[in-house]
Amino acid sequence: MPKKIIKKGKKPHKNKPTSKKYKQYKIEGDKITRGKNCPRCGPGVFLMSSNNRQYCGRCHYTSFDSK
Repeated sequence: MPKKIIKKGKKPHKNKPTSKKYKQYKIEGDKITRGKNCPRCGPGVFLMSSNNRQYCGRCHYTSFDSK
């Protein structure tokens, strides 16, 4: 029986697709924008958009969309 040859060393590099989180942000000049900022926390803290509401995960601010 011949012995199995085991390769050792570095694996070849695989190109991975970029993360989808970077598609949510837009850079305008020297500002980063993404939807709405939280009115309580200020700029830099963004609101999560859901079906009928917007929510801040930091201070738990919630605003409901009117029909």
